[in-house]
Amino acid sequence: MSLFVRLNTMTSDYDKMTQAVRRARLKDDLRQACEQTLDERVDRYLEIDHQGIIGNHYFAAASSECINLYRDGHFIATLMASQAVNEGILKFIAERNNIQARNHEELMEMLVKKGFISCDCADASERIWRSFRNDVHHMNPKVASIPFKQLAKQNLQALAAVEREIFGVNIEQGKLLPKQPKYWDVQKDGTVPVFLRLGI
Repeated sequence: MSLFVRLNTMTSDYDKMTQAVRRARLKDDLRQACEQTLDERVDRYLEIDHQGIIGNHYFAAASSECINLYRDGHFIATLMASQAVNEGILKFIAERNNIQARNHEELMEMLVKKGFISCDCADASERIWRSFRNDVHHMNPKVASIPFKQLAKQNLQALAAVEREIFGVNIEQGKLLPKQPKYWDVQKDGTVPVFLRLGI
């Protein structure tokens, strides 16, 4: 019995040591990878020029994650997430303006025709919509030839344009002044719940 306990203890100690060595190697590998790709990641982050403050709505965290995915070089995930966020924002705009449409084309036509979004905003949103949406979401064989890095950048720049129009703000004397207050949940005391993306 004592032999069993001793061997079991030795095995447990060995497993802990092995795990500690693996952990140390992984930390070293991650540190090296971060240092080697640091400039690329900073460049990708800066080239998006995203809206720094948006409304704290259900898609805000996902929108922010799109930026981080692109920054860190996860282009397929960036493409998928940006397509989903774009659709979420369109639904949000339609909801806030009491618009009901049968399909995407009808929704876009109504939003532009009624002046709820500009032609530039609609064009940006459509670029995201046309970025192989169905092929990517259904993982069709075509994904093997999609230029993910290029499209991920294009989509995030387009998403930034959409968010600037919907969530554009001015800041005067320390106060946040939304350009389109209907897209913000302004509280009775005049405060607004926001999602900040001002730093990395």
